[in-house]
Amino acid sequence: MLTLVVVLLVLWLVLAVVGFAIKGLLWLGIIGVILFLGTALVGAIRRRARR
Repeated sequence: MLTLVVVLLVLWLVLAVVGFAIKGLLWLGIIGVILFLGTALVGAIRRRARR
């Protein structure tokens, strides 16, 4: 499960960087940041629940 979360975090980060690098794809950057934060939050909650 941790591997999936890390892969998703990297994917969202790449989308955010591409979105902010290309002006016409600003929406992609915003979606990437939102998905990155959401995935990080879900990963943190699941990790705390295991303890």
